[in-house]
Amino acid sequence: IKDWNEKLHEIVEKAPDWDIGYLVGVPAWCQMCMEMIIEHYKLNTIHDIWPNLGFFVHGGVAFEPYKKGFEKLLGKPIIYIENYLSSEGFIGYKDHEKAKGMKLILDNNIFMEFVPFNDKNFDNDGKMVENPEALMIHEVEEGKDYALLMSTNSGAWRYLIGDTVRFVDLERNEVVITGRTKHFLSLVGEHLSVENMNKAIELVSEEFNICIPEFTVVGYPYENLFAHKWYVACDDPIDPNVLIQKIDEHLCRLNDDYATERTSALKEVFIEKLPEETFLKFMETKGKLGSQHKFPRVMKGKMLQDWNEFLKTYTASA
Repeated sequence: IKDWNEKLHEIVEKAPDWDIGYLVGVPAWCQMCMEMIIEHYKLNTIHDIWPNLGFFVHGGVAFEPYKKGFEKLLGKPIIYIENYLSSEGFIGYKDHEKAKGMKLILDNNIFMEFVPFNDKNFDNDGKMVENPEALMIHEVEEGKDYALLMSTNSGAWRYLIGDTVRFVDLERNEVVITGRTKHFLSLVGEHLSVENMNKAIELVSEEFNICIPEFTVVGYPYENLFAHKWYVACDDPIDPNVLIQKIDEHLCRLNDDYATERTSALKEVFIEKLPEETFLKFMETKGKLGSQHKFPRVMKGKMLQDWNEFLKTYTASA
Protein backbone atom coordinates (compact mmCIF):
# COMPACT_ATOMS: atom_id res chain seq x y z
CA ILE A 1 0.00 0.00 0.00
CA LYS A 2 1.67 3.22 -1.15
CA ASP A 3 -0.81 5.74 0.29
CA TRP A 4 0.14 6.34 3.92
CA ASN A 5 -3.34 7.30 5.10
CA GLU A 6 -4.73 4.13 3.54
CA LYS A 7 -1.91 2.13 5.12
CA LEU A 8 -2.68 3.51 8.59
CA HIS A 9 -6.39 2.74 8.28
CA GLU A 10 -5.58 -0.80 7.19
CA ILE A 11 -3.37 -1.25 10.27
CA VAL A 12 -6.20 0.02 12.48
CA GLU A 13 -8.60 -2.52 10.97
CA LYS A 14 -6.17 -5.41 11.46
CA ALA A 15 -4.97 -4.37 14.94
CA PRO A 16 -7.19 -6.81 16.93
CA ASP A 17 -5.85 -9.75 14.89
CA TRP A 18 -2.24 -9.16 15.88
CA ASP A 19 -0.28 -9.88 19.06
CA ILE A 20 2.30 -7.12 18.86
CA GLY A 21 5.41 -7.32 21.05
CA TYR A 22 7.74 -5.03 19.06
CA LEU A 23 7.04 -1.73 17.34
CA VAL A 24 9.67 -0.50 14.88
CA GLY A 25 9.54 2.83 13.11
CA VAL A 26 9.70 6.61 13.15
CA PRO A 27 8.17 8.02 16.38
CA ALA A 28 5.63 10.36 14.77
CA TRP A 29 4.03 7.67 12.61
CA CYS A 30 4.00 4.99 15.30
CA GLN A 31 2.42 7.46 17.71
CA MET A 32 -0.20 8.47 15.17
CA CYS A 33 -1.00 4.85 14.44
CA MET A 34 -1.50 4.05 18.13
CA GLU A 35 -3.69 7.12 18.61
CA MET A 36 -5.91 6.02 15.73
CA ILE A 37 -6.23 2.49 17.15
CA ILE A 38 -7.09 3.78 20.63
CA GLU A 39 -9.70 6.18 19.24
CA HIS A 40 -11.24 3.64 16.84
CA TYR A 41 -11.70 0.93 19.46
CA LYS A 42 -12.41 3.35 22.34
CA LEU A 43 -9.49 2.08 24.43
CA ASN A 44 -7.67 3.67 27.34
CA THR A 45 -4.18 2.64 26.18
CA ILE A 46 -2.57 0.64 23.39
CA HIS A 47 -1.89 -2.14 25.91
CA ASP A 48 -5.64 -2.81 26.05
CA ILE A 49 -5.37 -4.30 22.57
CA TRP A 50 -1.66 -5.26 22.48
CA PRO A 51 -0.92 -6.40 26.07
CA ASN A 52 2.45 -7.90 25.12
CA LEU A 53 3.88 -4.73 23.59
CA GLY A 54 7.22 -4.34 25.33
CA PHE A 55 9.70 -2.75 22.91
CA PHE A 56 9.84 0.27 20.64
CA VAL A 57 12.75 0.36 18.19
CA HIS A 58 13.05 3.87 16.78
CA GLY A 59 15.32 6.00 14.65
CA GLY A 60 15.36 8.78 12.09
CA VAL A 61 14.73 11.61 14.55
CA ALA A 62 15.39 12.40 18.20
CA PHE A 63 12.81 10.63 20.34
CA GLU A 64 12.76 13.12 23.25
CA PRO A 65 10.19 15.56 21.79
CA TYR A 66 7.80 12.66 21.20
CA LYS A 67 8.31 10.75 24.44
CA LYS A 68 5.72 12.55 26.58
CA GLY A 69 2.93 12.06 24.05
CA PHE A 70 4.07 8.51 23.37
CA GLU A 71 3.94 7.47 27.02
CA LYS A 72 0.38 8.78 27.40
CA LEU A 73 -0.69 5.98 25.06
CA LEU A 74 0.88 3.21 27.14
CA GLY A 75 -0.57 1.19 30.00
CA LYS A 76 2.84 0.15 31.33
CA PRO A 77 6.52 0.98 30.75
CA ILE A 78 8.25 -0.40 27.66
CA ILE A 79 11.89 -0.61 26.56
CA TYR A 80 13.14 1.90 23.98
CA ILE A 81 15.91 0.93 21.57
CA GLU A 82 17.41 3.56 19.27
CA ASN A 83 19.10 2.64 16.01
CA TYR A 84 20.94 4.63 13.35
CA LEU A 85 20.36 3.62 9.78
CA SER A 86 20.35 5.24 6.37
CA SER A 87 19.97 4.37 2.72
CA GLU A 88 23.75 3.99 2.56
CA GLY A 89 24.02 1.49 5.39
CA PHE A 90 23.31 0.48 8.99
CA ILE A 91 25.45 2.82 11.08
CA GLY A 92 24.81 2.03 14.74
CA TYR A 93 22.44 0.95 17.48
CA LYS A 94 22.02 0.90 21.26
CA ASP A 95 23.30 -2.49 22.31
CA HIS A 96 21.98 -2.34 25.89
CA GLU A 97 19.30 -0.38 27.72
CA LYS A 98 21.68 1.72 29.85
CA ALA A 99 23.92 2.74 26.93
CA LYS A 100 24.85 6.41 26.76
CA GLY A 101 24.54 6.42 22.98
CA MET A 102 24.49 4.23 19.90
CA LYS A 103 27.44 1.96 19.19
CA LEU A 104 28.91 2.52 15.73
CA ILE A 105 29.17 -0.57 13.53
CA LEU A 106 32.77 -0.41 12.36
CA ASP A 107 33.12 -3.86 10.79
CA ASN A 108 30.30 -3.92 8.24
CA ASN A 109 31.77 -2.53 4.98
CA ILE A 110 31.41 1.13 5.94
CA PHE A 111 34.49 3.32 6.41
CA MET A 112 33.67 6.39 8.49
CA GLU A 113 35.44 9.72 8.70
CA PHE A 114 34.54 12.54 11.05
CA VAL A 115 34.68 16.21 10.05
CA PRO A 116 34.70 18.64 13.02
CA PHE A 117 31.52 20.68 12.76
CA ASN A 118 32.95 24.18 13.05
CA ASP A 119 33.41 27.41 11.10
CA LYS A 120 36.64 26.10 9.60
CA ASN A 121 34.92 23.22 7.81
CA PHE A 122 31.37 24.54 7.20
CA ASP A 123 29.94 27.84 6.02
CA ASN A 124 26.94 29.66 7.51
CA ASP A 125 24.53 27.57 5.44
CA GLY A 126 25.99 24.31 6.67
CA LYS A 127 27.80 23.55 3.42
CA MET A 128 31.12 21.74 3.79
CA VAL A 129 34.18 23.50 2.39
CA GLU A 130 36.55 21.88 -0.07
CA ASN A 131 39.27 19.78 1.53
CA PRO A 132 37.90 19.84 5.09
CA GLU A 133 39.74 18.42 8.07
CA ALA A 134 38.64 14.77 8.32
CA LEU A 135 39.50 12.55 11.27
CA MET A 136 39.49 8.79 11.66
CA ILE A 137 37.90 6.96 14.57
CA HIS A 138 41.06 6.94 16.70
CA GLU A 139 41.44 10.73 16.35
CA VAL A 140 38.03 11.91 17.59
CA GLU A 141 37.29 13.41 21.02
CA GLU A 142 34.34 13.13 23.35
CA GLY A 143 32.01 16.10 23.61
CA LYS A 144 32.69 17.55 20.14
CA ASP A 145 30.31 17.53 17.17
CA TYR A 146 31.35 15.89 13.91
CA ALA A 147 29.75 15.57 10.50
CA LEU A 148 29.86 11.99 9.26
CA LEU A 149 31.51 10.99 5.96
CA MET A 150 30.83 7.46 4.70
CA SER A 151 32.55 5.29 2.10
CA THR A 152 30.98 1.90 1.40
CA ASN A 153 31.65 -1.25 -0.61
CA SER A 154 28.55 -0.47 -2.67
CA GLY A 155 30.10 2.63 -4.19
CA ALA A 156 29.48 5.58 -1.88
CA TRP A 157 32.68 7.63 -1.61
CA ARG A 158 33.16 10.09 1.26
CA TYR A 159 29.43 10.74 1.22
CA LEU A 160 28.30 13.47 3.61
CA ILE A 161 25.24 11.92 5.21
CA GLY A 162 24.15 15.26 6.68
CA ASP A 163 24.00 14.31 10.37
CA THR A 164 26.16 15.64 13.15
CA VAL A 165 27.19 13.22 15.88
CA ARG A 166 28.90 13.53 19.24
CA PHE A 167 30.94 10.81 20.92
CA VAL A 168 29.72 10.12 24.45
CA ASP A 169 31.85 7.00 25.10
CA LEU A 170 35.09 6.65 23.14
CA GLU A 171 35.94 3.23 24.54
CA ARG A 172 32.66 1.78 23.25
CA ASN A 173 32.48 4.04 20.15
CA GLU A 174 29.07 5.32 21.23
CA VAL A 175 27.56 8.45 19.68
CA VAL A 176 24.43 10.54 19.89
CA ILE A 177 22.98 12.40 16.91
CA THR A 178 23.06 16.11 17.70
CA GLY A 179 21.48 17.53 14.55
CA ARG A 180 21.94 18.15 10.85
CA THR A 181 24.67 20.13 9.15
CA LYS A 182 22.08 22.42 7.57
CA HIS A 183 19.57 22.44 10.44
CA PHE A 184 20.97 25.00 12.86
CA LEU A 185 20.48 28.72 13.45
CA SER A 186 23.32 31.15 13.91
CA LEU A 187 22.21 34.49 12.54
CA VAL A 188 24.21 36.47 15.08
CA GLY A 189 26.38 33.83 16.75
CA GLU A 190 23.67 32.14 18.82
CA HIS A 191 24.74 28.70 17.51
CA LEU A 192 21.34 27.14 18.17
CA SER A 193 21.48 23.43 17.38
CA VAL A 194 18.73 20.89 16.83
CA GLU A 195 19.94 19.23 20.03
CA ASN A 196 19.18 22.45 21.94
CA MET A 197 15.76 22.71 20.31
CA ASN A 198 14.86 19.09 21.03
CA LYS A 199 15.87 19.44 24.67
CA ALA A 200 13.84 22.62 25.13
CA ILE A 201 10.78 20.94 23.62
CA GLU A 202 11.32 17.89 25.85
CA LEU A 203 11.48 20.11 28.95
CA VAL A 204 8.33 22.13 28.21
CA SER A 205 6.45 18.97 27.27
CA GLU A 206 7.27 17.54 30.69
CA GLU A 207 6.58 20.80 32.48
CA PHE A 208 3.12 21.38 31.01
CA ASN A 209 2.21 17.72 30.35
CA ILE A 210 1.64 18.41 26.66
CA CYS A 211 2.63 16.71 23.40
CA ILE A 212 4.58 18.59 20.71
CA PRO A 213 5.12 16.02 17.95
CA GLU A 214 6.53 18.48 15.40
CA PHE A 215 8.14 21.89 15.33
CA THR A 216 10.29 24.08 13.13
CA VAL A 217 12.21 27.31 13.69
CA VAL A 218 13.05 30.19 11.35
CA GLY A 219 15.33 33.18 11.75
CA TYR A 220 15.00 36.57 10.06
CA PRO A 221 15.89 40.29 10.32
CA TYR A 222 13.66 42.20 12.73
CA GLU A 223 13.70 45.93 13.55
CA ASN A 224 17.35 46.37 12.53
CA LEU A 225 18.26 43.30 14.58
CA PHE A 226 17.10 39.67 14.39
CA ALA A 227 14.37 37.33 15.62
CA HIS A 228 13.47 33.65 15.74
CA LYS A 229 10.00 32.29 15.17
CA TRP A 230 8.88 28.87 16.37
CA TYR A 231 6.06 26.95 14.73
CA VAL A 232 4.91 24.18 17.07
CA ALA A 233 2.40 21.40 16.51
CA CYS A 234 0.34 21.02 19.67
CA ASP A 235 -3.26 19.90 20.01
CA ASP A 236 -3.25 20.32 23.80
CA PRO A 237 -4.49 23.52 25.50
CA ILE A 238 -1.55 25.79 26.30
CA ASP A 239 -1.03 29.56 26.11
CA PRO A 240 1.49 30.11 23.28
CA ASN A 241 2.98 33.12 25.06
CA VAL A 242 3.70 31.07 28.17
CA LEU A 243 5.09 28.28 26.01
CA ILE A 244 7.56 30.44 24.10
CA GLN A 245 8.66 32.18 27.29
CA LYS A 246 9.59 28.82 28.79
CA ILE A 247 11.27 27.59 25.59
CA ASP A 248 13.34 30.77 25.55
CA GLU A 249 14.30 30.35 29.21
CA HIS A 250 15.38 26.76 28.68
CA LEU A 251 17.45 27.67 25.62
CA CYS A 252 19.24 30.38 27.59
CA ARG A 253 20.20 27.78 30.19
CA LEU A 254 21.21 25.20 27.60
CA ASN A 255 23.26 27.47 25.33
CA ASP A 256 25.49 30.28 26.60
CA ASP A 257 25.88 31.82 23.13
CA TYR A 258 22.11 31.96 22.75
CA ALA A 259 21.74 33.57 26.18
CA THR A 260 24.32 36.22 25.28
CA GLU A 261 22.67 37.09 21.97
CA ARG A 262 19.21 37.31 23.59
CA THR A 263 20.51 40.35 25.43
CA SER A 264 21.80 41.98 22.25
CA ALA A 265 21.26 41.13 18.57
CA LEU A 266 18.58 38.43 18.91
CA LYS A 267 15.84 40.85 19.89
CA GLU A 268 12.68 38.72 19.88
CA VAL A 269 11.46 35.13 19.86
CA PHE A 270 7.97 34.52 18.51
CA ILE A 271 5.70 31.50 18.32
CA GLU A 272 2.77 30.21 16.30
CA LYS A 273 0.91 27.21 17.71
CA LEU A 274 -0.66 25.04 15.00
CA PRO A 275 -2.59 21.76 14.86
CA GLU A 276 -0.43 18.74 14.10
CA GLU A 277 -2.51 18.24 10.96
CA THR A 278 -1.02 21.44 9.51
CA PHE A 279 2.46 19.92 9.49
CA LEU A 280 1.21 16.68 7.97
CA LYS A 281 -0.70 18.49 5.22
CA PHE A 282 2.38 20.50 4.30
CA MET A 283 4.46 17.35 3.95
CA GLU A 284 1.69 15.86 1.83
CA THR A 285 1.84 18.83 -0.56
CA LYS A 286 5.58 18.18 -0.95
CA GLY A 287 4.95 14.51 -1.72
CA LYS A 288 6.78 13.57 1.48
CA LEU A 289 4.06 12.02 3.59
CA GLY A 290 5.34 8.83 5.20
CA SER A 291 7.83 7.33 7.60
CA GLN A 292 10.88 7.98 5.37
CA HIS A 293 10.41 11.75 5.53
CA LYS A 294 11.12 14.09 8.43
CA PHE A 295 9.82 17.60 9.00
CA PRO A 296 12.79 20.01 8.95
CA ARG A 297 13.60 21.47 12.36
CA VAL A 298 14.98 24.63 10.75
CA MET A 299 13.35 26.31 7.76
CA LYS A 300 15.50 28.16 5.23
CA GLY A 301 15.45 29.14 1.56
CA LYS A 302 12.91 27.63 -0.83
CA MET A 303 11.41 25.38 1.83
CA LEU A 304 10.67 28.41 4.01
CA GLN A 305 9.04 30.23 1.08
CA ASP A 306 6.84 27.21 0.40
CA TRP A 307 5.94 26.93 4.10
CA ASN A 308 4.89 30.58 4.30
CA GLU A 309 2.77 30.28 1.15
CA PHE A 310 1.20 27.08 2.43
CA LEU A 311 0.26 28.67 5.76
CA LYS A 312 -1.44 31.57 3.97
CA THR A 313 -3.63 29.31 1.88
CA TYR A 314 -4.16 26.54 4.44
CA THR A 315 -5.16 28.79 7.34
CA ALA A 316 -7.39 30.82 5.04
CA SER A 317 -9.26 27.71 3.92
CA ALA A 318 -9.41 26.09 7.38
